[in-house]
Amino acid sequence: MRRLPIDELDFTRMVRPGDTVLWGQACGEPLSLTERLLAQRHAIGPFRVFVGASFSATLRAEQADDVEFVGLGGAGSVRRLAQAGVLDVAPLHATTVDRLVRGGGLRVDVVLIQVARGSRSGEYSLGLASDYVRGAVDRARVVVAEASDGVPATVCAEPLHEADIDVLVETSRAPVEVAPSPFGEVERRIAAHVEAQLPDRATLQVGIGAVPEAVLAGLGGRRGLGVHTAVLGDRIADLMEAGVVTNEHKEVDAGTSTACLLVGTRRLYDFADRNPGILMAPVARTHGYATLARLRRFVALNSALEVDLTGQVNAEAVSGEYVGLVGGQVDYLRAAAASEDGRAIVALPSTAGEASRIVARLSGPVTTARSDVGLVVTEYGVADLRGATLRERARRLIEIAHPRHRASLEEAARVSR
Repeated sequence: MRRLPIDELDFTRMVRPGDTVLWGQACGEPLSLTERLLAQRHAIGPFRVFVGASFSATLRAEQADDVEFVGLGGAGSVRRLAQAGVLDVAPLHATTVDRLVRGGGLRVDVVLIQVARGSRSGEYSLGLASDYVRGAVDRARVVVAEASDGVPATVCAEPLHEADIDVLVETSRAPVEVAPSPFGEVERRIAAHVEAQLPDRATLQVGIGAVPEAVLAGLGGRRGLGVHTAVLGDRIADLMEAGVVTNEHKEVDAGTSTACLLVGTRRLYDFADRNPGILMAPVARTHGYATLARLRRFVALNSALEVDLTGQVNAEAVSGEYVGLVGGQVDYLRAAAASEDGRAIVALPSTAGEASRIVARLSGPVTTARSDVGLVVTEYGVADLRGATLRERARRLIEIAHPRHRASLEEAARVSR
């Protein structure tokens, strides 16, 4: 492992024309490395960048002059690339990405990772992102790490060691922060319906956004909950401190909240630093069916852009514009449906502006098949689709649509029969 100051880092010696470069997504982006890589893109020659969710300002459409952007969707600031038409979307489940990376089906030549400062034993915590980037480290020709004293030393199921890293750059760069999404009365009403569906001692998977924030904010009266999720944010840290989330009843990773991404603020990062109550794990452990199937009361809470009258879910794009991704939605909903006392929940406001989000026909792709959806929740109630026929599904979904759209949805349902 070579140590270099950031101003001596020359990516032309590491990245070859035609290479694929992958880096930690979300708040796990190694900002000093990604900014320097893209600043040197002309000297490198054409290469490809594979991106997941991003919440930084690093990526810009004009960089497509020498960079081919391939991504999982339009989550966060990646949406700007999609809007500019310079993002080639790979619609993949989270578990599929991890499997392809580890098996070489998705080629990765250079990996840029963010880590916490190393321990005396030469071990490096992956800090804020341990998802598919961990498998990429094992496959890549070159691994460049940014070790920042601003990154928490989280407990990792698969930490890195000096032998895993080719070049190490030490900085004091603060990681990206993402504040919890604000929510209002509509989200509170949705949250109340969701909370009523949660079994005691449930293990939760929640995404990010206003609805999940409202649900988590309403759980103060619960005790003994568990967390096994992709994204862990500030609100879960609050629930852990309050004794709501204890993880004592989990059949997997008992005593710990398991995640592969920390997305939050300095409050979360300080809480997670060397905290044995949080375990950062790779996707195979956070999303893998074999692991999730062991959880008896697993509740998956996911959102959507729209749901049609048969229960099909679009969580990716509206009218051709990518604003989301496939991610772990199907992985989690299928596992929750198979859980002994689980709940596979899709929750969303009934409208976006004046438009209904319960629709006769999706305007974008089918992210989750109707066979994988259990409960659909809006501020108007819960549509239980488990075991329901197509006519029953349509009726139940219309009942939770906004009242001003119910008549047109009923007419569309009649015409389609």
